Amino acid sequence: MPRKRPALHHPAAHRVSLLRRRAKKRRTRRLRTRKLRRLVLASCLLWGLVAGFYLAWAWTFDLREVGRIPESSLVIDRQGKIYTRLSGENRRTVPLDRVSPWFVRAVIAREDSRFLQHFGVDPLGIARAAVANLSAGGVRQGGSTLTQQLARNSFPLGGQNMHRKVLEAALAVRMEAVLSKDEILTHYMNRIYFGAGLFGIETASQAYFGKPAADLTLSESALLAGLIRSPNRLSPFRDPDGALAQRNMVLRQMEDQGYVSAAECQSAQAEPLLLAAERPQPPQEDWAMELLWRELERVLPQDIIDRAGLKIYTALDGDMQRAAVAAVDEQLAAVEARTGYPHEKKADTAHVDPRSRGGTPYLQASAMAVDNRSGGIRVLVGGRDYSSSKFNRAYFAERQVGSSVKPFVYAAAFAAGMDPDTPVSDDPLRAGELPKGFGPYNPSNSDDTYRGMLRAKDGLILSRNTMSVRVGAVAGIERVRESILASGIGTDVPKYPSIFLGSFSGTLRALTTAYAALVNDGVAPAPHLLERVEDPQGRVLYRYKGSVQRILPSGVARTTAGILREAMTQGTGQVAAAFGYRGEDAGGKTGTTNDYKDAWFIGFDRETTCGVWVGFDRPKRIVDRGYGATLALPIWVKIMNAAASEGG
Repeated sequence: MPRKRPALHHPAAHRVSLLRRRAKKRRTRRLRTRKLRRLVLASCLLWGLVAGFYLAWAWTFDLREVGRIPESSLVIDRQGKIYTRLSGENRRTVPLDRVSPWFVRAVIAREDSRFLQHFGVDPLGIARAAVANLSAGGVRQGGSTLTQQLARNSFPLGGQNMHRKVLEAALAVRMEAVLSKDEILTHYMNRIYFGAGLFGIETASQAYFGKPAADLTLSESALLAGLIRSPNRLSPFRDPDGALAQRNMVLRQMEDQGYVSAAECQSAQAEPLLLAAERPQPPQEDWAMELLWRELERVLPQDIIDRAGLKIYTALDGDMQRAAVAAVDEQLAAVEARTGYPHEKKADTAHVDPRSRGGTPYLQASAMAVDNRSGGIRVLVGGRDYSSSKFNRAYFAERQVGSSVKPFVYAAAFAAGMDPDTPVSDDPLRAGELPKGFGPYNPSNSDDTYRGMLRAKDGLILSRNTMSVRVGAVAGIERVRESILASGIGTDVPKYPSIFLGSFSGTLRALTTAYAALVNDGVAPAPHLLERVEDPQGRVLYRYKGSVQRILPSGVARTTAGILREAMTQGTGQVAAAFGYRGEDAGGKTGTTNDYKDAWFIGFDRETTCGVWVGFDRPKRIVDRGYGATLALPIWVKIMNAAASEGG
């Protein structure tokens, strides 16, 4: 069969075929282009919808919250000094004009060099960070602007994910539309965390350098700006070398961006790190603060207390309080160090549940001081160590008051007409001296001596038991009992002559307040810590209005107080001078109970009354001949000396 010859390729047919192929390619390209355009359009619409959704969501946030920056509430003592802060973020907010311009420039150079140009989100910054991170093979830079950081710090936006980043960006755009750059900077610098529990530039400046933020130098500003990205790790308290390295990096960035000259940069880099001498302290926890919480909760709603930023003005005297805490610790440690001390010592005691009301096995003490007229609590020490035992012995421990009650026995007799110079026998009580029905009662004097006839007031000055029983009998047991009840010293006071020597229980709080009435013309003030509370804007939310109660006639109170002043120079309190007491016009009375189980000293000067108790939570003899004058009075002296030093 003959082989078929191939058709000849005609030039015209070739051109037609070529044109067809080109047309097909053009149609394919057009189809691809249309598909790409549709895809791009669809993507743009999708991202537009996403952006619109997030922008709409961003508009639901209340931007007033950005300026509602939480501050810890400050507790301020009577001298206007900050005693402590309540729990919460340790922060003091300040306006922009009270922040060093160096710090403003350092923050911008470090965190957002295009802050003044962008609209909340910086595409160039994002691109630059992306390139740097790709080159480094990991995350080395962030693309967040200051405004985005502020959004993140102001609102709960979720965890580290794309959703949060998009919402953060949308919120930043909205914030830029509503807030000025200065407002954004102000809120940012007041919200930022600087490590060591410090929030806001003012608190950080005070803690690290002991100066307000307005006075920060270039070097100090750069160091604080360098903490922002890793505040805990780079804290100069923890890593001074790391903090200095970051400072120098920030200074170079400031030079590169034209904020400082080369000479200024080099000079600041050469400066040594000079930190404040005193480190910031955590919120104080003690018996005074526990009582302050109780008072706050009685006068303010909980949501106001929790809102923080309050200024809480108290009657507390910070210097006296610290002196009282130290005095209690030193005195009890000295007692335990005595040769032959027969009890368990604090240093040798195993852990005790601090919330237990069962008490501790070692020696305890409490102290309280109040303003004679207002009742403002200057000192409140409820025990030896708050971390070991939180029970407030000054307020709630009821112990036998012993001879500390005697001023009110004598006051009842003076009110009944007895003259302080009336002769009274100090001899042992004889049968029939006391009214019928009481049975035999014949207490001895603490020194087992008897001095015959003395002036009535000598019985109080020298704390003579036999004279005090006779004086009480003259006043009448019912009158004395009413005087004690009126003073608030005791509530369960038996109708028996032993009450003349304090055979009933009372609290240190009650005794201290009652003694304050002796110096206040018979008027007992209500003890309190809380004086005034102001909100962050300075509006007064609460002010103490005062509360007093007359418990003695004014003349009787003045007479009794005068005799107690003599007791400080001639009687049981005269050893105060030997312990170093430096005050003037003081009066007071020791208190010692049977078998030396409780030791008291309650005393006053013109301004303040202070009470001290020493004993065991489970009553037992402290030491042989453990009088109030030797156990409690030394603590009183140190507390009152702190008050005298302050007054001077």
